[in-house]
Amino acid sequence: MMRNISASEHLHQALELVALGVPVLPLRESKGPFGNCAACAKNVCGGRPNMKSAGTCSCPRPCHGWAAATTSADVVTSAAWAAAWQRAGVVGYHPGGAGVTVVDLDDADAVAWARETLPATRTVATTRGQHWIYLGTMQSANGVRPGVDIKSLMAYARWLGRGEGRMIRLPETVTALPRHVVPAGAVASSPMPRAAWTRAVASGCRHTERYVRTGLDKGVAMVTGHREQGAASQAFGVARFLGSLHQECPGPCGLETLGGEIVAAAVGVGVPEPYAVRAVDRGFAEAGIPMPTTQMA
Repeated sequence: MMRNISASEHLHQALELVALGVPVLPLRESKGPFGNCAACAKNVCGGRPNMKSAGTCSCPRPCHGWAAATTSADVVTSAAWAAAWQRAGVVGYHPGGAGVTVVDLDDADAVAWARETLPATRTVATTRGQHWIYLGTMQSANGVRPGVDIKSLMAYARWLGRGEGRMIRLPETVTALPRHVVPAGAVASSPMPRAAWTRAVASGCRHTERYVRTGLDKGVAMVTGHREQGAASQAFGVARFLGSLHQECPGPCGLETLGGEIVAAAVGVGVPEPYAVRAVDRGFAEAGIPMPTTQMA
């Protein structure tokens, strides 16, 4: 049994996470986000700029679920958030904004499947199962298999502690999970997950996989850090920089796949996919490596 935690303890915990650069938000006793205020009800405000349906909402309250998550101590301690903290049941956070992906295992069967299938990483105990946390971001998806959800970009998760074990890089066994899942309400134009970069698609690259993944993760973090505006421009800059690193390689370097991950990061913070693809293509072209990133995995 988890003990009851006071509003002041929730707030203190949230501020500790903010100091670490983790975007936080208050969650209700039911573990869900607080409902929108009257001005944001039914998304009439258009939504926050970093949402999939990007609007111009700048409501000071914790409206719009995960999109309200912030790393600003001033916002977290503001009068507009005070009532939510008084009624909060748990502190939530935005995994994608923290640069991680949470594999939410909802029951014992899901945990057993993960232990047999996924590479070990940091784990956090939940009320019914576990959170497996990997370094790196991807598109979120619910129900990728029974009792398993992916929480990363455009999702929130409960903060239940630091967990145990060493966090490892997001593996392809996880990024491939949503590939054949069609989310409820999805349309043909909805962005789908792209293949992760591996040595298999970069047989002519002179760089080590660790070097490439480190550069890509830093670039993705820069893109997802522009949650209000500028993500497309940042995606252009990241693609240009990464492209320049491979100018002397005989190739192939799997840059189409790297580009796909940059596009997915930009889409995850609200950039329409065609704009994200164009920005990444132009970035590679600026580096002297023209190539399409529009081919889906």
